[in-house]
Amino acid sequence: MDPLHKILSIIIPVYNEEATLEQLLEKIIRLELINGMGKELIIVNDASTDRSEEIIRQTVARHPNTIVKYARHDVNSGKGRAIRTGIEYVTGDYVVIQDADLEYDPQDFNLLLTYLTIREKKVVYGSRFLDRENKHSYRRFYLGGRLVSLFANLLYGQRLTDEPTCYKMFDTALLKSIPLQCSGFEFCPEVTAKVAKRGYKIVELPIRYYPRSIREGKKIKWHDGVEALWVLIKYKLIK
Repeated sequence: MDPLHKILSIIIPVYNEEATLEQLLEKIIRLELINGMGKELIIVNDASTDRSEEIIRQTVARHPNTIVKYARHDVNSGKGRAIRTGIEYVTGDYVVIQDADLEYDPQDFNLLLTYLTIREKKVVYGSRFLDRENKHSYRRFYLGGRLVSLFANLLYGQRLTDEPTCYKMFDTALLKSIPLQCSGFEFCPEVTAKVAKRGYKIVELPIRYYPRSIREGKKIKWHDGVEALWVLIKYKLIK
């Protein structure tokens, strides 16, 4: 498959990320993708109450040649719901999820894109655990991620090291064909379960990771891990 003239759609759910949002958007806007591939930013403001919307509008205004689509929820509805809103705006050939913080490096998009374009895969995850130089913010999050990955492997015949990773990249047609119901952080286990049930083996590649603390704005909680396990079990039982 020739990657020329293809487009990567980058869905960015945002909720109160004024501290990192401008820097993150600038990094993505300046990013050059492999083989001159184009990109479109799809920013979904999930009813932020800080300066996030102002930062979005100011940053976009500085880059009139960048394709940006913007949606805003009137009520905070969760990361999963924001991603689902973003999918409605996607027109690119491939889709990736990008959190609005700086824990992940958009430069790693190119590594994932290589597998979707040249190797013609349909879904690729970026694993924080495959790069041994990465640090992790809290031991409970590290162990929780490992446990969720283990459950996904046992239930769906995968070989994942980092199921809860933010960097999930898809062929657009595949992602749009999946009927998602998530509203919160359960987007990850739901999409993993439904992709796996269609017979796809998910490829993982090492990515960089720069964890932030709860004080710095990390939003995931311990009960999100419990919910992830339940979601994996639930969709395994549903025919």
